[in-house]
Amino acid sequence: MSLFLHVLQPTEIDEILAFESRKMAEKVTDEMERQIQSWNARWRKESLQHYVPLGWSFCARESSSPESPLVGYFIAQALLFLDGQTQTLWVEHLQFSSLQIRDALVELAVKLGREKHLQKIYFPNEPTIANALQPYKSEPWSASVLQVRTTKT
Repeated sequence: MSLFLHVLQPTEIDEILAFESRKMAEKVTDEMERQIQSWNARWRKESLQHYVPLGWSFCARESSSPESPLVGYFIAQALLFLDGQTQTLWVEHLQFSSLQIRDALVELAVKLGREKHLQKIYFPNEPTIANALQPYKSEPWSASVLQVRTTKT
């Protein structure tokens, strides 16, 4: 499969919500419980409306066609003066439909950090994401966050 990665656009928010709803339905069978969990999800509509227009969030599709299915994405923002660093990238949420897509999105975030001379990237500390970060020598920043250094500090 060829993968097409691009900056998320506000017009894609509804598609992301549908993608996340399908992913959640695979794990949570009770509709009421899914609704309750979605209120606090990192991908809820208010969160997407904040992150997507900032231009640091990316989407993965099976091809460059706009009709091509969404297969993964991450929402992020650049932060100034966090944890003694001048510039960092905060990845709030990363979702994917396969490990290959997860790895491509993580690689993209790290490359983005290096190309833009950001000092660190912070990722959610989830087992599937932590596995993808092993080649980048991630370290715990807190119990719920992993950090990857993108410059020599």
